[in-house]
Amino acid sequence: MKKSQSHLDNKFMKMALDKAYEHLGSTKENPSVGCIVVKNNAVISSGTTSLNGRPHAEFNALNKKINFKDSKLYVTLEPCVHYGLTSPCINIIKKKGIKKVYYSILDSDKRTKSKAKSQLKKSNIKVNIGLMKNESLDFYKSYILSKDKKSLPYMDVKIAISKDFFTINKKNKWITNEFSRNNGHLLRSKYDCILTTYRSVNNDNSLLNCRIDGMQHLSPSRVIIDKNLKLKHNLKLLRTSKKIPTFVITNTENKSKERLFKSKNITLIKVPNEEKKISYKKILMELKKRGFSRILCEAGSYTAGELLKKRLVNNLYVFMSQTNLRKNGKKSFKKHIKDLNINNKNKINVNLFGDVLYKVRIK
Repeated sequence: MKKSQSHLDNKFMKMALDKAYEHLGSTKENPSVGCIVVKNNAVISSGTTSLNGRPHAEFNALNKKINFKDSKLYVTLEPCVHYGLTSPCINIIKKKGIKKVYYSILDSDKRTKSKAKSQLKKSNIKVNIGLMKNESLDFYKSYILSKDKKSLPYMDVKIAISKDFFTINKKNKWITNEFSRNNGHLLRSKYDCILTTYRSVNNDNSLLNCRIDGMQHLSPSRVIIDKNLKLKHNLKLLRTSKKIPTFVITNTENKSKERLFKSKNITLIKVPNEEKKISYKKILMELKKRGFSRILCEAGSYTAGELLKKRLVNNLYVFMSQTNLRKNGKKSFKKHIKDLNINNKNKINVNLFGDVLYKVRIK
């Protein structure tokens, strides 16, 4: 019986993590939390942190006309105990008569960390901590880093390559197929910021948004590294900068370009070089100061390689087509693929109709 209940507990926490994943990257400074409410081993309600971070998952799960008395609550992160823009989640947990609360890990926010258990127990609510702890620590890595003042923010890199490792197709804008590209749009929706370079935007005339029907509102902010302000005037990206927050990182003065950016609602960020070179660490810390905690870099092979070399990357996503470009290929990524020993163990089980997606954990 105990083994069976333990299996169910893990199952319900897994469901809570799946709920949390729904809004990952879209809850601003708050973490995306998932919550499942169970009565007699049946799910009676669920909730996730709302887009932009409020209300919280527990409130969304419990603020319903349901009899929650003697239910169990499974939540991915320790329920908050402090007053902010909303009242603490433990208040509604107490009010609704929940008999036991399971949470996977402690909150990294000092206002709540390790405080929920004692407050819940005062109301005779049982507490269990640690279900699927490792999975939750991995899921909340970006949030945990955001709460550590000295840490760089969480950043992943995405790159598309041909079967023979080239990152540019001389005869076609695309290397991978439309299924890979759609999956790339889905990936973008899980980050609050896309980092790229002026060269990538100028060459591809890319929008860097999420273009899946019904998910356009999940497009992340866009940050373009443009040290010498060489961004072209007629880009598609400039036409959408009033809808999607867009930033340009530079250390150059150019009044004409600055006026253009201002008219397009683009924010200019001055970040000094380091020994005449771009300081990626300074850029990342500047983005962290501005509230970005999940960054996806989509740039060329050089930038991706530099970030990997400097160990600034958490995960590398590689979309590989099954086409050899040969003489039509340019900018090889082969060295990094070999150095990272990318193989079938890194393959993600998703059907891209010929293309393959690899995910490599870097740190």
